[in-house]
Amino acid sequence: MNFAPLELAGAFIVDADPRRDERGLFARTYCDEEFRAHGIDVPFRQCSVSYNARRGTLRGMHYQAEPYAEDKLVRCTAGAVFDAIVDLRAHSATHRRWFGAELSADNRRALFVPRGFAHGFVSLSDGAEVLYMISTPHAPDHGRGFRWNDPTVGIEWPLEPSVVSARDAALPWLADR
Repeated sequence: MNFAPLELAGAFIVDADPRRDERGLFARTYCDEEFRAHGIDVPFRQCSVSYNARRGTLRGMHYQAEPYAEDKLVRCTAGAVFDAIVDLRAHSATHRRWFGAELSADNRRALFVPRGFAHGFVSLSDGAEVLYMISTPHAPDHGRGFRWNDPTVGIEWPLEPSVVSARDAALPWLADR
């Protein structure tokens, strides 16, 4: 695996390093030792998947509040998504800055999202599926979020979402959370 640290401290793009032959390919997508060698010592305790039937489906911007804050490793296993993260750590040098990248089944890229970050994506294809490895079990009472189009953050989404849940549409602005 190849780890590319992002300008948002603690976040990484993780690219698979596939071995190809006449059968296709084989690639490791997670190895505890390799993650620890890059300063990521996270016990993943939950694995989830989201299926998004239509291009333009938005999920986000979500996070869990302490003491249930989550580290996540996010990978698109079918189709493609534009994945975005926002640093919400109050004492971070990159507080309220965002990063976005295309994750797809074709590029096999993953995004490591540290605790203290909000996360969301918009599907770039029909049938996009996203796999999440998560460090903390889901705690619904600690679920938080803010609006995907908050102007104080200014995420540059590659397309206008066409499917947004009522819950996500009703999230507060970041300043009001």
